[in-house]
Amino acid sequence: MPPAHANTDIAITDDGAILRIHLTRPAKRNALTSAMYAAIADALENAADDGTTRVVIFSSEGPLFTAGNDLLDFMNNPPAGENSPVSRFLHGIATSPLILIAAVQGRAVGVGTTMLLHCDFVVAAQNAELHMPFVDLALVPEAASSLLLPRLLGHQRAARLLMLGEICSASNALALGLVSELAAPEDLLTAAEALAQRLLAKPASALRASKALMKPDHAPVLAHMKTEAAHFSAQLASPEFHANAAAFFANKSKAS
Repeated sequence: MPPAHANTDIAITDDGAILRIHLTRPAKRNALTSAMYAAIADALENAADDGTTRVVIFSSEGPLFTAGNDLLDFMNNPPAGENSPVSRFLHGIATSPLILIAAVQGRAVGVGTTMLLHCDFVVAAQNAELHMPFVDLALVPEAASSLLLPRLLGHQRAARLLMLGEICSASNALALGLVSELAAPEDLLTAAEALAQRLLAKPASALRASKALMKPDHAPVLAHMKTEAAHFSAQLASPEFHANAAAFFANKSKAS
């Protein structure tokens, strides 16, 4: 296991060519806190500037990729502007010149799924499930997913995932183009590492230029993120959200 970052809920290592960002909070279902977002944003910014890192691999410890935002932390530390940790994270994955790979096992909830829309490759375990229950929590989509998913899938398919909050299986995600390949759960990280090595064997300048050509204009995505964030903040203050959050914590308490 890679050495831990100063944030003990995340392990970040860089071997010079590959930056590995590994969530290490399985007891909390790898739910993301403000501190974790900040650590990831810092790592992405530093790697983009260091001139040697070429590939980033996102992965996590335990049976599921991430439960998304840590709801209690999110309520106690709501995003405040474009310099908030979550905004820096979203900006980082949307604009990174590096090749981004995600290795996803089990359930990927909320931002655990929407972040994948900004990755260049997603290796999913055969047991992976993508779930975006924003509306169920009286929230709205984020990470420009309300722009990118309809573009990728068409409005009606995107509506099933974003409005109905339907769970998307790994095989369906592959068919829809949301993931690039499947692997057995026990082979997931090996498959992600093998993909990274294939990329490192390519000419670095041509690979970086190709990504830039495939994503030539970040402005519409960043603008849409800003619009989503405004709606998200408004929903966080709504009676609907507080009622749903209270129900969420009550059910969680009963389950434990």
